[in-house]
Amino acid sequence: MPIRPARTGMVLLEVIVAMTILSVSALAVLVLSVEDADAVVRAQARAAETQRVSNFLNEVALWPHKDLDRHLGERPEGPWMLRIDHPNAALYVISLRDSSATAVLLSTTVYRAIDASNP
Repeated sequence: MPIRPARTGMVLLEVIVAMTILSVSALAVLVLSVEDADAVVRAQARAAETQRVSNFLNEVALWPHKDLDRHLGERPEGPWMLRIDHPNAALYVISLRDSSATAVLLSTTVYRAIDASNP
């Protein structure tokens, strides 16, 4: 039977290396799950904001042409910037931007029939 050299401390070193690898892997999984949960929360908040913007834009789209004419241009409306343009006699372009007025959140074009009897 051959004589093996003594492996004093090698098993302990292998256990330490294995535990380090497992710890780093567990930490990576934990960080990814936290980031995933944060992304879900941000997506839900964004969806709720989009729904509020959509509801407000739906209300503005129902305004009669006199109200739309009164609100031409850009003005703050709650947490948003409302812009109404009137490119021709029958169309209004309505857009909502975020409070910094950099990103258009939603935009639509509405038609209002021209009433010849009531200019």
